[in-house]
Amino acid sequence: MDFIPIETKRLILRSITEADTLDFYELDSNPEVHLFLGNEPVVKIEESHSMINKILQQYNTHGVGRLAIIEKSTNHFVGWSGLKYEKDYRTQFNYYDLGSRIKEQYWGKGYATEAAISSLEYGFKTLKLAEIGAVANINNNASNVILKKIGMHLTSTFEYNTEVLNWYIMKNPYL
Repeated sequence: MDFIPIETKRLILRSITEADTLDFYELDSNPEVHLFLGNEPVVKIEESHSMINKILQQYNTHGVGRLAIIEKSTNHFVGWSGLKYEKDYRTQFNYYDLGSRIKEQYWGKGYATEAAISSLEYGFKTLKLAEIGAVANINNNASNVILKKIGMHLTSTFEYNTEVLNWYIMKNPYL
């Protein structure tokens, strides 16, 4: 399943493909990227291939999934963003999760915020979701700032794999 690309001022969000495997590996093998994600960067490219296969399965099973972030001016892979049908973090319920992961050389440029805003709009306007959730490690200042900046509301904290995570919710403002 291919999604119609979403364009923002500086970015294109498009379906992830197996051709993105090397970029995923570059992203997820960086220990700095995984600092607040359990500190387990990938060590084999096969792990990145497996992650892409899971995203492709999300597309087929739930009609939604993470999207590749491409910088318009260079056509470079910046990272990924978008929605995912999530059932692991919050064991009490399933939800649509907003997430992103950006290559370190693109940090601080506002790309995660720009991609998140377009992902929320897609989820609310196109998919007509009632609400979208998001999770961020309590110590990940950048992610917490972005989630608050885009209008998500911190409602609680919870533990997952011995880490304390913030739980954010946003209700669909168009319903």
